[in-house]
Amino acid sequence: MAEPDRVRVDLVVDYRITREQEQPLTDALTALGFVPSTRVLPPRRVVEPLSWLILVSLPLHAFLTTVGNKAAEAAYHRLQNAVRNLRTPSPTTTATTPPEPSRPVVLQDPATGLRIVLDPDLPHGAYQQLLSLDLTRYRLGPLHYDHARSRWRSPLDEAQPID
Repeated sequence: MAEPDRVRVDLVVDYRITREQEQPLTDALTALGFVPSTRVLPPRRVVEPLSWLILVSLPLHAFLTTVGNKAAEAAYHRLQNAVRNLRTPSPTTTATTPPEPSRPVVLQDPATGLRIVLDPDLPHGAYQQLLSLDLTRYRLGPLHYDHARSRWRSPLDEAQPID
C-alpha cells in the first residue's frame, strides 16, 4: 500500500526488457518519492510492434513538480541516466540479432492522456525545459523534443486551429 504522501506510478514494460534493465528506472522513481508498480506486457502477435519501450503512467504535473524540486539532487540525475541507459542492447541480444530501432520511455498522465516521449538521447537542456513546461497548452500530444528547434512540441496540437 502506498504511503499517503507518495504517488503511485504504473510502469508497463515491453517483455524484452529485463528486470536488470528496468530496475534503474524503478529505483529513480522511488528516489523521487513515487511508488512504482511494474507490469510486463506478454509477447504480442501484431503487425505493428510497440513504439515505446516503457510506458510510465503518472500524474504529469505532480511528477514534473517533484523532479523540478529535486533537480539539484542525485535522484534527478538517476532518472536521466535510467532513461539513457535503456538504449543499450539487452543481454539476450546476439551478434545475429537485427538491431531494433531506438524506442523511448513514455510518460502518460492517466487523467488527461497526455504523453511525453523521453528519447534515450535527450540533452540535459531538454530535461530542464520539461520542468518548466506549461502542460495546459497541450491538448492532443504526444510531446516530443525537437532537437533542431531545441524545444518541446506537439505537432498534433500545432496542426489544430486555435479556438
